Amino acid sequence: MRSGWLLCFFLLALKAQLIPTGNPIPITAKPPIVFLNGYQADCSGSQFSNTFGVFDELFQNTGRVSLFFDNCAYGGKPSIEELGSDFAAYLATLTYTDGTPVAQVDVVAHSMGGLIVRCYLAGKQTTAGVFEPPANPAIRKMVFLAVPNFGSPIVSFFGGGIDAQSKELAEGTIFNFDLATWNQGADDLRGLDALAAAGNGGTGLATMPGFDDGVVSLTSAAIGFAEPGRTRVIPYCHTGPGLVTLAGLCPPNAPGIADGENATDENAALVLSFLNDTTAWQSIGQAAEQNSFLSAGGGLEARAKSAADQYLTIQSATASSSLSVNGNAAAWAEFLPSGAQDLTISTSSGRLQDNVTLPPAFTSSITVKQGPLIARVLPSAAAVFPLAVAPGEIVSIYGTNLATSQVTVGGVAATVDYNGVSQINAIVPDSVQGFVPFTVSNAAGSHTVNVLIQPAVPAIYTQDQSGTGPAAALNGITNVLVTSTSPLHPGDYVSLYLTGLGSAQPAVTVGGQPCNVAYAGAAPGFPGLNQINCQIAVGLSASPTSPVLVTAGGRTSNQVTLAIE
Repeated sequence: MRSGWLLCFFLLALKAQLIPTGNPIPITAKPPIVFLNGYQADCSGSQFSNTFGVFDELFQNTGRVSLFFDNCAYGGKPSIEELGSDFAAYLATLTYTDGTPVAQVDVVAHSMGGLIVRCYLAGKQTTAGVFEPPANPAIRKMVFLAVPNFGSPIVSFFGGGIDAQSKELAEGTIFNFDLATWNQGADDLRGLDALAAAGNGGTGLATMPGFDDGVVSLTSAAIGFAEPGRTRVIPYCHTGPGLVTLAGLCPPNAPGIADGENATDENAALVLSFLNDTTAWQSIGQAAEQNSFLSAGGGLEARAKSAADQYLTIQSATASSSLSVNGNAAAWAEFLPSGAQDLTISTSSGRLQDNVTLPPAFTSSITVKQGPLIARVLPSAAAVFPLAVAPGEIVSIYGTNLATSQVTVGGVAATVDYNGVSQINAIVPDSVQGFVPFTVSNAAGSHTVNVLIQPAVPAIYTQDQSGTGPAAALNGITNVLVTSTSPLHPGDYVSLYLTGLGSAQPAVTVGGQPCNVAYAGAAPGFPGLNQINCQIAVGLSASPTSPVLVTAGGRTSNQVTLAIE
């Protein structure tokens, strides 16, 4: 009996230990967790506990398996982009004890480790401006701990770095800007479920009191550039006692933001809650939007381009105050008051000006240029998240100086239905898919952004063009517009109008119940417009705003409503 108990205990412990690289992974209820460490000045003693303390034991107590992607295992201090490719290869090798591949992992990344993950998600290559994003990122949830998304003032202060990695960790680098603007001038983190912890336990020597963790500022660590409400500020330092403390950047004995000591630590409780799918993280620390700094201001990073879409050398830049300039390529400020900013950039080709509305709580990355400029490419029916469009989809191109433009997608001319100064409506060519250049050009110049084109990105049209209100839908029998005064009834057929189905077969729910699809395809006579005819479930509860969702090709549409009586 005793030997059986010991065997059971051994098997339970085996299921949740820190699994050495290359070993098969025990199957648990939730995915394995991959921890990524940050920059290591000296790799001779790199190990899990040096960065993450007893996080593996804390997760072991909740039945989770931990893995360690140690960047020191890749000798020669390769660039962060190369480590992103190494991480992709590492994920592809993970297998369970039954021989099946690991389809998804959770991620905890400290400092530079978060940039490795972002490089993986974007498929960022070492050549500036080149990206090969994976079709299906193998990540379920991720936590960024003190990640210098826009660089560290300490690296800049000490000369901008001594190797490929530390040079990319400086502020105002092309690396930072590329990573922040890889997809339509933005980084949406592929829409994955993400949380960031930003520390404000530094002495302020790095920036100003209450605004950094000794190494990284709040605006650099925040991920509001991808999604609001997902950055928590906690009173921790970048690392535990060590060189950062000796340099006076953190108080003596300051706790490190990634150093899990016990389950009641704010940093550990935050990570445990988020990855174990509880809501406790929402009350740990302080929301970025409530922080005295982040609620009142944000960071700014800018590059300048000519009308012909070529990057310009920056000589100086000012907004509400002077911006720093790194290598004449990018101008930046860690903190500016949120709201209207008159941005002026002096270049070797003249002066550029832009009126920027700076949002609070994170760093904005913008391109300032003459001639046409694309701000965003969205399905014409609704804004979608994450950013992507589909072949054959009707899209709206928003920006400035767009009038009388031609549009090409992946080198293929797109049909333009409407062309205004700040908006173009066009149809994505059916033949284009993948990660492609999207270009507008007119007599004033041109602008190209990268756009992710996926097999299906369904977006439902609404009557008020908001993308969230009553659907632009007809009663399938009477062809009467569905409204609160002309509602549908259980068992009725409805015709929904949308765009972005591609060739995918959709599924529809109304009020949470399946709406049996009788037809899905092109709406006759309207290029790019899709139509779905489906039958409302018998027995569906009455509601003036019954929610409607369409799923196709792994993407879910905007939520709209139908009146059901």
